[in-house]
Amino acid sequence: RIIIVSGPSGVGKGTILRTVMQQHESLHYSVSATSRPMRPEDREGVSYYFVSRERFEEMIAAGELLEHACYAGNYCGTVGEHVARGEQVILEIDVQGALQVMQRRPDAISVFIAPPSYAELKRRLAGRGDTPPDIAARRLHIALEECRQAKHYQYTIINDSVGHAVQELEA
Repeated sequence: RIIIVSGPSGVGKGTILRTVMQQHESLHYSVSATSRPMRPEDREGVSYYFVSRERFEEMIAAGELLEHACYAGNYCGTVGEHVARGEQVILEIDVQGALQVMQRRPDAISVFIAPPSYAELKRRLAGRGDTPPDIAARRLHIALEECRQAKHYQYTIINDSVGHAVQELEA
């Protein structure tokens, strides 16, 4: 079983999924590959597999990815190791990638995590403190576009409370 979880940057996907993963050992979190630079809190092989843009393009050409997309100028894609082994896997991926997986795997469960409001999402993104204003503005624009795609998902969860969002995702 594949469970796709998407939502805009800053919506709390990571926080929700960390809690779910701690409570459900049978689920495997699929670590994505990315060409973006590491942030101070990132850990190789845990947050992402960090690769050069050139290496990412090689992975695309070789068919090594279940899906891939370009987000804010950087590649991101799913390395399908758990999927290939038939394990239950959670894919935390962007909307572009999710739509690709939904086409290839119609049996996948798709969940969109939405912010309670635009103002709250803007506050969360600004609260990170690690993003220059021009990139934060671009992320906010992308977030609005992504929220318009929620209609393509089977389920939408509004993250107004992490505990409530975790319960809804488990359900």
